[in-house]
Amino acid sequence: MYAQLKSLEGWRRWLLSLFLGCMGAGCMAPFYAVFLLIPVMTGLLWLVYSCQNVRSAFVIGWFFGFGHFAIGFYWVANALLVDPDRFGWLAPFAVFVLSALIALFPAFCSLVGKYFERYTFGAGRVVFFASVWCLFEWFRGWIFTGFPWNLLGSIWVFSDEMIQCLSLVGVFGLSLLSVLVSGMPAILSGDRGWRSKGNPFYPICFSFLILASVWMGGKYRIMNATNDVVSGVSLRLVQPNIDQKLKWKPLHREKNFREQIHMGVLPPEMGLPSPTHIFWSETAATYFVDMDIALRKAIAKSTPRGGLTIIGAPRTNGKKDKSYKVWNSLHAIDEVGDVVGTYDKFHLVPFGEYTPFQKILKFGKLTVGATNFSPGYGPRTLRLKGLPPVSPLICYEVIFPANVVDSEDRPDWMLNLTNDGWYGLSSGPYQHFDAARMR
Repeated sequence: MYAQLKSLEGWRRWLLSLFLGCMGAGCMAPFYAVFLLIPVMTGLLWLVYSCQNVRSAFVIGWFFGFGHFAIGFYWVANALLVDPDRFGWLAPFAVFVLSALIALFPAFCSLVGKYFERYTFGAGRVVFFASVWCLFEWFRGWIFTGFPWNLLGSIWVFSDEMIQCLSLVGVFGLSLLSVLVSGMPAILSGDRGWRSKGNPFYPICFSFLILASVWMGGKYRIMNATNDVVSGVSLRLVQPNIDQKLKWKPLHREKNFREQIHMGVLPPEMGLPSPTHIFWSETAATYFVDMDIALRKAIAKSTPRGGLTIIGAPRTNGKKDKSYKVWNSLHAIDEVGDVVGTYDKFHLVPFGEYTPFQKILKFGKLTVGATNFSPGYGPRTLRLKGLPPVSPLICYEVIFPANVVDSEDRPDWMLNLTNDGWYGLSSGPYQHFDAARMR
């Protein structure tokens, strides 16, 4: 098989790399076809290291990344189709341009792997490539505001046992292990550069033994975990299933607002305690509730006595001049309608919540309103009545490793309010949920 792959030339190699990238997307949520990663990574390694030069390796890596991310990020188009008259024409460009840009990371990974080819052999070559892959995933997580979506380690989120190691090595460590194990069969090619001293099956078996050890360690950790809960606290999550296309329509806003209040006062199901704290999702209230006492009084009617209703809503400084600002915020409202805690989203979505280079790009952000959202001041810990200290996060910012809590005032738990209605019935919400679980 290696000989046939090595003999491919030109567009045939590019097409195979593109296909392997597309197939690799099947390892992600919601499919979790993890077994596909073995032919995917083995094939990619064979293609990269059989190239004539680093430029060819770069192209192979780019085609792999483009296929992988185009399939993995197709749901981005759904957000642009919420308002098709304004943004529908951008849908194909958004998916393909984003995929083309993110594909540069596996492209440079392949280039580096090929460049150091003379110094790596056999199993050591796989270890080196896996390390470089991990490095470029980390780089992708912060450059140009970062986009650490569908990191390779997230293929294991379906297994509670496998993701326990995230507490020690993080998602990047799990990505490294995934590339290492799935790419190790490449040493069976028989080619001189892939030969290892001794039996080639030994490093393959050893890598799978590491994988099995991670699973067993996770199993042990779960078996010894406690099932403690905070006494006297019962949470209710309000999910009204509102169509994103109707959410901000004038004829629906008041109806949607009242529906969520009604859901807060519904009696609990048989055998369950009454809620002490009620949670609405991101911008579930489509009004500036912090500036409207009547709206807060309405929310207070459904707020449990002694508890809170925590809602997502836009916030403004109320200015009428050039200093006017808007934030994507979270408010905690008590039983008398007072705002007792506020958090402003700090890691905003480019083009979704603000338009970069707006003087050049003549279109506005996807969300409602002509004013770009302003960022908050970063992770913070809120202390709210009846709850342990919490790190609130809103939507997209939950995906960023090591940037979800205030390290100087660590919380006991994290809360993420999100609205994935933008992405409809696609893989987007599943992938977002996986990223949130990993954090």
